[in-house]
Amino acid sequence: MSDEKTQPIDPGQGDEPTVPVSSTPADAADTTTPDTAADAPEPGDTDERPEAADAPDDTSNDAPDGAAKRRLSGAGAVIGLLLVLLGFTLAVQLKSNSADEGYQSLREEDLYVILADLDSRAARLRQDIAELEANKRELASGASSREQILKEAQERADDLGILAGTLKAQGSGITLTFSDGAEPITAEHLVNAVQELRGAGAEAIQVDGTGGSVRVIASTHFVGAGGGGIEVDGVRLTGPYTVTAIGPEDLDKAMEFRGGVVDDVRGDGGNVIVSDPHPVDITTVRGTPNLEYAKPVS
Repeated sequence: MSDEKTQPIDPGQGDEPTVPVSSTPADAADTTTPDTAADAPEPGDTDERPEAADAPDDTSNDAPDGAAKRRLSGAGAVIGLLLVLLGFTLAVQLKSNSADEGYQSLREEDLYVILADLDSRAARLRQDIAELEANKRELASGASSREQILKEAQERADDLGILAGTLKAQGSGITLTFSDGAEPITAEHLVNAVQELRGAGAEAIQVDGTGGSVRVIASTHFVGAGGGGIEVDGVRLTGPYTVTAIGPEDLDKAMEFRGGVVDDVRGDGGNVIVSDPHPVDITTVRGTPNLEYAKPVS
């Protein structure tokens, strides 16, 4: 038999028939349990779980942002360095262009002058380099020892001393003896004789006469003295006059050629005798000159 029971419906709901209500079997109750259990939340689950899951996402986004910022900072430094190098390159280029424009504005003749000047400077520098290298080789090989250098320096000093009249001299030479004839010997006669001797290669000359002896140098001057005689560098000499010179072996022949010293003196009424070459001594010397204006150039 069924357990169904009828339940009355409130009389106010109309004339609808009564609905039988059956008791719920145990199997039917079991079938509804899974649905209810499926809809119910599991123990321990709360509505805050999705928010907790989102938390790691925020921290994971921060790390890439920091790395990106560091990359941008490094790139900025590289870009800044490149800009500095670019500015320096532009400045050098502008300077070079300005120098080139300066030459471009010159005329062709001016450029030729500049080029010739540079070539001459280069030639002088090459010559200086060659001389320095030669001296270096000599010093390195020992050819120029201290004794050799001192010897060469002494020889040069002796040569300069003879030319300046500060040292005595000896060697092969000649003597010219001038004496008055129909006309007296003049300063002009002695000047011409000294010039002819120098032109023939005489290296040392001395003039003797009554009253003294004078060493002839570059600055020697001859002046006719009042009352007779000749002043040589302020020293008054009277005849006969003797001019002694050291030079080449053919020095005597240079005095006797036509129109030379001998012809000149004899043509003016004077007398002159030229000796054959023989060893002579020049003993008169001058003091060391005290130069006031001229200075050596190193």
